[in-house]
Parts: sequence; C-alpha cells; structure tokens
Amino acid sequence: MRIAPETVALINQQADIIEVVQDFVSLKKKGTNYTACCPFHNEKTPSFSVSPSKGIYKCFGCGKGGDSIGFVMDIENYSYVEALKYLAKKYNIELKTDENQTDEELAEQKERESIHIAMEFAQNYFKDLLTHSEMGQAIGLSYFKERGFKMPVIEKFQLGYSLAEWDGLLKTAENKGFSRDILEKAGLILQRENKAYDRFRERVMFPIHNVSGKPIAFGARILKNDPKQPKYLNSPETAVYHKSRVLYGIFQAKKSIRELDNCYLVEGYTDVVSLHQASIENVVASSGTSLTVEQIQLIRRFTENVTVLYDGDNAGIKASLRGIDLILAQGLNVKVVIFPDGEDPDSYLKKVGTTSFQKYLQEENQDFITFKANLYQNEAKKDPLKRAEMIKEVVQSIIKIPDEIKRRVFFQECSQLLGIDEQTLLTEGNNLLRQEKFAAPQPILPQKQPTEDAQEDTQYAEEEKLSPVYAQEKAIIRLMMRYPDFVLEDTSTKIGDFFYQELKDIQFENDLFREVFEALYKAQKDAPGFQSQVFIQNAAASWKGLLVDLMSERFELSPQWKEKHLIHIPTERETLGNSVREHVLRMKMNHLQKLIKENTRQLQEAKTEEEQIKAMSIGLRLKQILQQIAGHLNNTILKT
Repeated sequence: MRIAPETVALINQQADIIEVVQDFVSLKKKGTNYTACCPFHNEKTPSFSVSPSKGIYKCFGCGKGGDSIGFVMDIENYSYVEALKYLAKKYNIELKTDENQTDEELAEQKERESIHIAMEFAQNYFKDLLTHSEMGQAIGLSYFKERGFKMPVIEKFQLGYSLAEWDGLLKTAENKGFSRDILEKAGLILQRENKAYDRFRERVMFPIHNVSGKPIAFGARILKNDPKQPKYLNSPETAVYHKSRVLYGIFQAKKSIRELDNCYLVEGYTDVVSLHQASIENVVASSGTSLTVEQIQLIRRFTENVTVLYDGDNAGIKASLRGIDLILAQGLNVKVVIFPDGEDPDSYLKKVGTTSFQKYLQEENQDFITFKANLYQNEAKKDPLKRAEMIKEVVQSIIKIPDEIKRRVFFQECSQLLGIDEQTLLTEGNNLLRQEKFAAPQPILPQKQPTEDAQEDTQYAEEEKLSPVYAQEKAIIRLMMRYPDFVLEDTSTKIGDFFYQELKDIQFENDLFREVFEALYKAQKDAPGFQSQVFIQNAAASWKGLLVDLMSERFELSPQWKEKHLIHIPTERETLGNSVREHVLRMKMNHLQKLIKENTRQLQEAKTEEEQIKAMSIGLRLKQILQQIAGHLNNTILKT
C-alpha cells in the first residue's frame, strides 16, 4: 500500500529529527546542531551531524543524509512505507492509505510486516502461557521466581514459556489466521515432509527486541536435563533478524546507556534481566553469539565506553579476549570487571545484594592493560618466556586502538606496569603492525553492479570534472534553498527571481540541477511562506541526497570570535549580494564562451564574404561582452 499524501505531510510536520535520531544514536549538542559518531560507518571522530532547524541529518564521512523518514529507512533497513508506519506509531498518527504499490514491492513489504506481526503474536502467546497456564506457572514462572525475578522485570522483558506440546503455537496461530509459510519464515515452526511442529517446546522464553522495541527473535532455555537438547535454542536468521547485528536488552538499556555514558556487556540473558532488576539498566548481552563488529557499532551509537563483566573463570576469560580487541579496534574505551571464581554477574548479585554489587562494579573495574597483565601475571611470574608472551599479548591489544595518542598513553602505562622500556614496547608494536599488514590476505572482491545512488554519484563526479559551471549551478540552488526570502537591495528582487530573470536564456548543463532549479523556483513563486525543510520532505527521492547535502554545514562559526575576541568575520548572508552576482556572471561567461566557440566554427564554414563579415561582427561583439564580464570578475582572458 501507499500512504496518503496528507498523512505523509502530517508525519513530516510532527516528526522531530532529534527525537527520531536519539532513539538510535546518542547525540551531543555542538552549537546549533547535534553531533555523533556515524551509525552507518566506522570512524574515529564524529562526522555525523543533525540540524533541528533544517530537520535533516548528514554524515560528512560516508555521505549519508536525509530527513526523519530517510534516517529510519537507513538505520532499520526499512522500506519507505515501513518507515512511515514506524513514525506514525511513534507520534500517534492515524495512517491513511492511497494507491497500490507494485506487486513485488507489496509482496516484500507484506512478508516483513507479517513476520513482525507473527513475532508479536508469539511473544504474547508465550507470555500468556507463563502467567496463565498451569504448566507455565508451575514450571516457567517458578523458575524465574527461583532466579529472583519479580513480575515488573518479567513484564519489562516480556518473558514467557513454551509448552511441551509439539504444535501448541502452530494450532493457536493458524486459528488466528497465520499461515504456516509465515510462521516458518519467522522461525517459529519447522516443517519436515509435510509435517509441521513448534521450534520451541518446554522452554522459558526470552524475546529479543530490535532497537525500536519490536520482538524479532527468541532465546529459549530448557529447564530439564536432556543431553540430546541444547541448553539454549535461538531463533534462526530471518528477514527481520540477523543475530550478528543485535544485542539482547538494547531496547530496554539504550536510554540508561546514553544517560550514564557507559555500557555493561555481559554474557547471558539472565545476567541482563538480573541487573535491570537491581536498577542497573545500562547492560546488554551478545545474544548467544561471539561478539561482532556490528554489535560493537550498535553500542557505539549510544556511548564510547564499554565495561565488560566477566565470570570468575580464567579459561573462559581467555577464550573471550578476542572481544576486547574487537572493541578496542572500533575506537571504544574498554574497562573490565572480574567476579570471584565461580561467580557470574547474576549469582554474585544475589550473593552480595544490590548495594554491594554496585560498589563492586565501581571499585573493581580496571583498564584492559591491568586486566590482561593480572590475568597472565601469576603464570608468567617465574617463566621469562611466558612473561615475554604475556607482554606481547598486551601489546597486541594496544595496537588495535586506532587513535595514536591513546596508543601512546597505553604504551607508557604498560611500560610502568610491566617494567619494560617504553621504546621497546613501541618497537614491538610497530613490528606487530607490519606483520599484520603483510599477513592479511588481500581479498578479490566480486564485481558488483553499482547501485542507482552510486551510479548517480559517479555521474555527478564526472560532470564536476568536465563542466566548468558545475560549481555555479550547484551554488545557485544552494543559495535559493538557504536564503529564499533574501532581497537584493539594488534590484528589490528575491534571489530566486533574480537568478530566473538573469538566466532564463541559459540552460543548466546538469540535468538534475536544471530540474531542481525549475521546481524550486516554481515552489518559491507559488508559496510565499516557502520552507526549505518542507521542500526537501516533499522532493523526489532522487533529489533528496543533493538537497540535504546543500543544506548541511560541517563547521559552524564560533560566536566567541566576536563576543570574546572582538573579531568580526563576515557571514555568508552579509556578502550574499556579491556572491549571487558572481555566480550569474560566471554562468554568463561560460555561455558566452560556448557561443564564441560556435561562432568560430561558423566563421570557418562561411562560404561567402557576406557570411564571413556577419560572423566576424558577431564574434567581435561576443568577445567585447566577455571582456566586460571578465572585468567585473577581475579576470584576465588570456585566450578565447
């Protein structure tokens, strides 16, 4: 389906770009804008900017940009309609539909929506069994209560229970109208030789939510001893669930992570739930997988500080060290807390209580160098070879840090802690970096067809190289977008009118710029209260990237130059009149140069003396006008 235009307009009007982005990324105010490390690519310093006044976001690193709808599409990999539905739900806007989509678009969107609906149904089904069925209360609820979970936290995480029946969910779902095909695609049932049965049976259920709070998968724990069954059974990958990109508890934790600027990373579902019950809410788990780069980047949307909570088991800790190096390599700051031998966060919390547990987290956290050194210290104490290996292990972690200054600080700390000359550590670090560089295989990437956006980017890059007026055409649209109400003093006309009048006989060379220029001029003429933000929201999809790019500013002039240092730096608005005229003159100069080139050709092809004289006269006049324009621009024409 398509959403009615009036509904889209209402969503655009009510959606606050800061509110929308902050549901997924932790923003920091900088001047009039907000910044963060980009959620779409890995970077050391923030280049992602959100402008509340313009209603747009822009990454100056990877180039992504758009409005609230575009952000939801990018961050959640939603279709346009799915993004509109998400925002409509967020702002309690009633959806009104319009015309139909193509069959292919409709089928893909319908499948994703059906899977989401099926997962929502399954979550409620398992939750209802936990609290209302005899077996759910006797087995599932009893288990959670034995773990110390109270009803508020059980409801917060939507915990549930699956019966021992082979097709309990299947029958109930089919009675509600769900097809077996969708239930299978959602990972809720299995089909073998015309037989279908529930994937999850006789287990307590932990729903896994995406960042926006939708259930997309389940982790299920068996409660009886059965060597033929895995202790935990997780949902398979589906159209809405990719386990390497999801963290258990991220929806419930994101607000606290942002506020406290730290994320506790644990191993199990029950650790997350237990800590939330103890009012420690900035905690997530890796959903039954080894930690991945995508999961670390998900954390980085909300904080750059991670504290890893390890069970007190040296063998298990060593097996998990790769995770620390991955976190360091993504530019995050890492601390570690080790619990006493035999304890995990959940068990230790129950043992000492909330107050002592929180105190333990504050007092026992250590940086990764101290952690690694202490981990290997006892083993290496009397063995020089093991000590050398331990030092290499620490250096191996330090070189993962992308920031050079941070690396140097940690090399200094490592030198003091381990009693090794700093220069020796630096040399070893450089050697390891060189080894990694040359040892890394160079992948042969398959040739892929460029996307439509990539093709457009390549096209405009080539046109920028070839066209002498590319910059002027782009600048003209930018000025019209940014200063629609600016009036030129000597002509008493607005910028848009001035450009249109002066350039009406000159055609833009770039097709996209020409289309946008004409539509922009018409919109400004038709709407006295023209707003660039509204124009972007209603623009064609192929225009939005350009428009957002034109409205985005990477740097903002600090008011302290004037307020503190008494230095006045002219703003663009103050020099706007001159800029407008310069762009017009350069457009005219380029047009004249093309006319002169055509005139030269006509002169060469002239067959009669009369045709030659006429062409020479026209050429002379064109060159005189060109010299006048060059004089206004303070240019010297060396060759025509």
